[in-house]
Amino acid sequence: MVDSYTDDDISMLEEMANKVRKHIIEMIYGAGSGHPGGSLSATEVMVALYFKEMSHRADEPDWIDRDRFVLSKGHAAPTLYACLAESGYFPIDELKTIRKIGSRLQGHPDMRKTPGVEASTGSEGQGLSMGIGMALAAKLDRKKSRIYVMLGDGENNCGQIWEAAMSASQFKLDNLVAIIDRNKLQLDGPTEKIMSLEPLGDKWKAFGWNVLEIEGHNFREILAAFKKARETKGHPTVIIANTIKGKGVSFMEGAVGFHGKAPDKEQYEQAMKELGVKQ
Repeated sequence: MVDSYTDDDISMLEEMANKVRKHIIEMIYGAGSGHPGGSLSATEVMVALYFKEMSHRADEPDWIDRDRFVLSKGHAAPTLYACLAESGYFPIDELKTIRKIGSRLQGHPDMRKTPGVEASTGSEGQGLSMGIGMALAAKLDRKKSRIYVMLGDGENNCGQIWEAAMSASQFKLDNLVAIIDRNKLQLDGPTEKIMSLEPLGDKWKAFGWNVLEIEGHNFREILAAFKKARETKGHPTVIIANTIKGKGVSFMEGAVGFHGKAPDKEQYEQAMKELGVKQ
């Protein structure tokens, strides 16, 4: 975790985010399937967690005092895999095996196979409950570990999310941070047309959470929010990160069609060009 950062730190994180985006596009194109939109929108938050905020050890994945990250929106697995590989949990070349038979990198995270994955996810609505269990265990064991759970905004349609939200508040889990990737699009269209979430912040506040709202592609705002969450006592924190689905690739930005569709060859080449890769 970090309480201060320099311009060089921000530059490092921005470079890593661009690198992660390249991995995302390469993985999904190579596999011929996947979820680019929500993977790209979640990039900055996950990069900030793995390369600045969380205490973790790639050479000791089961280190007892580590912080833990649960990717409840498991379809954004390419972002998680890229962060884990760049952190040293497994070789970067292994990213090319995503969604292949026998690969440790399946379409959704599998904690039984992949080093650094804390929870097997993909069925929407379950990750926050998992995170609560981890946060409770840390409290009972008197550990300083912090638990971070990333939720999709459409995932807030699930009743289990709100049951979990009540529980976290009841148990005063101030070592728990939920992050909502608020890109305002889900599989079938805009969240506000499918099942309106607003006023989202007020709802979480009514459930007893400390609510922070940020621009989810701005590293300074992301790191400041994590710091405020650590300073909050007696309440869990939810960070509503306003993001753009498909961020970083022009034709994917705000395009619901790229929720779960791989780019074709022409689109792949354009995306990589936009991300600074010379063809």
